Amino acid sequence: MNILVTGHRGYIGVHLVDLLKQAGHTVTGVDVNLFEGCEWEPFVKPDTELAKDVRDLTEKDLDGIDAVCHLAAISNDPMGDMDPQITYSINRDASVRLAKLAKSAGVGRFLFSGSCSVYGKGDDPEKALAEIDTLNPLTAYAKSKIETEEQTAELADDGFCVSWLRNATAYGHSPMLRIDLVVNNLLGSALSYGEIRIKSDGSPWRPLIHCADIAGAFVAFSEAPADNINGEAINIGGNTENYQVKDVGDQVERLIPSAKVVYTGEHGEDSRDYRVKFDKLNYLLPDFKLKYNLESGMEELHKKMVDHGFSAKDFEGDQFVRLRTLKGRFDRIGVEAGA
Repeated sequence: MNILVTGHRGYIGVHLVDLLKQAGHTVTGVDVNLFEGCEWEPFVKPDTELAKDVRDLTEKDLDGIDAVCHLAAISNDPMGDMDPQITYSINRDASVRLAKLAKSAGVGRFLFSGSCSVYGKGDDPEKALAEIDTLNPLTAYAKSKIETEEQTAELADDGFCVSWLRNATAYGHSPMLRIDLVVNNLLGSALSYGEIRIKSDGSPWRPLIHCADIAGAFVAFSEAPADNINGEAINIGGNTENYQVKDVGDQVERLIPSAKVVYTGEHGEDSRDYRVKFDKLNYLLPDFKLKYNLESGMEELHKKMVDHGFSAKDFEGDQFVRLRTLKGRFDRIGVEAGA
């Protein structure tokens, strides 16, 4: 197939391009390259690259495309809170516009990168939440994701397959490394300071998934029978991969015994606390399997960090923290938005 990937130079996008090409697909990448200079290692390039803001894509850009994997977004809660209107402009409005363009252009499939953060804070953290459970988005980022689902739902029909992949919290190695993610952050803290700095009390639950496994899910959804996934919001992750933050800290301590867990408490009670159920994914795509669990994914990332000589300079710099990079380039987004 000819597959268009937005955000192909991102943390997940570089894995997705690689996996799609390995599977024999032709890939067009779309990325404004906002995080230029943040790459950690070389990565596989798509067959064609469009250096465009997703808000500027045209129907002509979609000529000959069979499926769109839409990853481009303001990519987490803190970044989204910097300017909620820009978050809605990029994450929601541009996504809805792109889905409509894709349908008009005759693209057969639109796959949206959503988030389990739409569940927010569950009433009972011991209960794993399924797709039919109440949504409780707490941030502009999470609200933009669920509003995109709602506003693109009417587009799904027999000729246009629309699916929303509600990804668990990403972690793990990528050529476009990020450390503003809980697992990666705790590993980076341990290597930098000899302390595993947990900013809450460690009790909140998170569903976790390796970034390469999210990419693998997009490949599986690209190739799956449309009848299996059309009009479906599906949690992406594994039932055994729900962890409390303190469990992640304990795993870091096993990898780096000289580092000790320190509860800083600076963030107080974490407002996000939820476990997620992945039975629907297992039922609809029974052949899709995660390649990583938390232990193997952390072992790989730890080795990579050691090999790269990861240190406090890296932890405190801008390269691996998207919010810091974005603050230095924020005007660029406003200009591209026409603001």
